[in-house]
Amino acid sequence: MADELPKTPMLDELEKGPWPSFVSEIKMAAKRSPASKDLLGILERSYQEKIGHWKHGGIVGVLGYGGGVIGRYCDVPQDFPNVAHFHTIRVNQPAGWYYKTDALRKICDIWEKRGSGMTNMHGSTGDIILLGTSTDQLEPIFEELTAIGFDLGGSGSDVRTPSCCLGKSRCEWACYDTMAACHDFTKNYQDELHRPAFPYKFKFKFSGCPNDCVASVARADMSIIGTWRDNIRIDQKAVGDYASAGVDVTKEIVNLCPAKCMDWDGKMLKIDNSTCRRCMHCINVMPKALRPGKDTGACILIGSKAPIVEGALLSSVIVPFIKMEPPYQEIRDLVERIWDLWCDEGKNRERIGEFIQRVGLGNFLEMIEVEPAAQMVAHPRENPYVFYEEYFEEGEEEAEN
Repeated sequence: MADELPKTPMLDELEKGPWPSFVSEIKMAAKRSPASKDLLGILERSYQEKIGHWKHGGIVGVLGYGGGVIGRYCDVPQDFPNVAHFHTIRVNQPAGWYYKTDALRKICDIWEKRGSGMTNMHGSTGDIILLGTSTDQLEPIFEELTAIGFDLGGSGSDVRTPSCCLGKSRCEWACYDTMAACHDFTKNYQDELHRPAFPYKFKFKFSGCPNDCVASVARADMSIIGTWRDNIRIDQKAVGDYASAGVDVTKEIVNLCPAKCMDWDGKMLKIDNSTCRRCMHCINVMPKALRPGKDTGACILIGSKAPIVEGALLSSVIVPFIKMEPPYQEIRDLVERIWDLWCDEGKNRERIGEFIQRVGLGNFLEMIEVEPAAQMVAHPRENPYVFYEEYFEEGEEEAEN
């Protein structure tokens, strides 16, 4: 029978327990898709033999693009012919991941017709991930996706598909319009997105406030995180209401403030905004009493990544505050200077954060024409034998005189 599935006793174990299983999803797709059916078989074999049966497909894609398609082939095509090719396609998602159901149905119709029918909503970069198709279907899929208004995302050593939180569309804490900025950067960097020309990948992520709902501080080469530079707005009556309702303001807020910039005397909450780190903890606990300031913009951080070549890195501040207003020219100019330097001096598969570690932050800032700022320092220096350029310049002048 066409809907008979291969025996998969080891995979069946992964369906047990309280949580949804990807195995159940593959089995559902396998009732209609020969590729998904063979995927079950090859995955079961991998579990039995304790080796993977996938190999990278090298360069595969659509005409004119260098990214967007991740080539995959299995090494036992004679046993599983329907996954002999099993390429992944990345589709550029709309800002904030907002869709009409009609758009999703059109994507799914294309994929049911020309691929395995399985999707991943969404990949770690943010793209719609279409899992599993053959080489001869790539151009037709691309043509049909563009006909309904979608484009491929990034892959390889290029700008990866920019992503953002839903920002001002639904979040009261958003300090700038993340969706507008993400859409603008996506359009502006089309060449860099589709035609790999960098030492390695470069990710933009846009978060509307320090809660950082797209986890940009851990994953983006450039994180653009909303913040404010004036005072936190306080409703003292609402603070008192929280205290009356059982919130221990001292224990749950004041003592947990990382900057130790708050004080509560039982009647009034005081904040030393000059030392506030904009972490949002107090605002998250008492959202009716505290709000971000009105002078909003963003903090730009650089250099985070997962552990691949080197260990994991979190982003570091490079611009403590900037107003987020179209056409974002100041940020674009900064990006261009960073890319020019990185492309000239970066090593193959070296992310920008690793490059900064190698050349040193001071040298990096000098070469991209950015002045050092206190916010760039994670903690005070521990080595007393640090000399500054001004020190040497003064010494040279004295020697000349």
